[in-house]
Amino acid sequence: MIAPELSPTLTLNGVHVWKGWLTPDAQASMAADIAQVAEAAPPFRLTTRWGRQMSVEMTAAGRYGWFSDRRGYRYVDRHPQGTEWPPIPASVLAVWRELAGTERQPDCCLVNRYREGARMGLHQDRDESDFTQPVLSISLGDDALFRVGGTERGDPTRSVWIGSGDVLRIAGAARLAFHGVDRTRFGSSSLLPGGGRINLTLRVVD
Repeated sequence: MIAPELSPTLTLNGVHVWKGWLTPDAQASMAADIAQVAEAAPPFRLTTRWGRQMSVEMTAAGRYGWFSDRRGYRYVDRHPQGTEWPPIPASVLAVWRELAGTERQPDCCLVNRYREGARMGLHQDRDESDFTQPVLSISLGDDALFRVGGTERGDPTRSVWIGSGDVLRIAGAARLAFHGVDRTRFGSSSLLPGGGRINLTLRVVD
């Protein structure tokens, strides 16, 4: 459970949102840590099971990374180049320990890079084995319009702009809620070289 002093700023269709959880200095330090992850495991663009290329660039840290192609969606223990994924940075794990509300440690930190025009359609995070475990999302860089609905694709949705340093927790009844990013405000943050947004999602896979 989350301690009272760590109560979220707002709750959106069951998703807890902590606005400005990371200070500017903490954001800069985490961005530098993620740059090292990207150097060890270069980002790439995946194809959906329907053959469409995703607009975001991805990489990962931890025991697993997420992968998609015509065969479907799954977790893999190697980067497409064949190397193991780098470890999850301590700065990222610290946020998990504070806000995830579980004793388990994440197996995967998925790193999504949103450049100008990138988006993420409504989807469920359902490739994990235990849906009682949360998904924690950390935003760095440009503002993004986050949208979340219910557990059925046609359920009503609500949206909120999230900024650099914000943290979201998808858990409980909202664990299988459809969610996505409709658009970003490119250039709204100077945190990342070249602009854009990085979203980190921490998951317990096994």
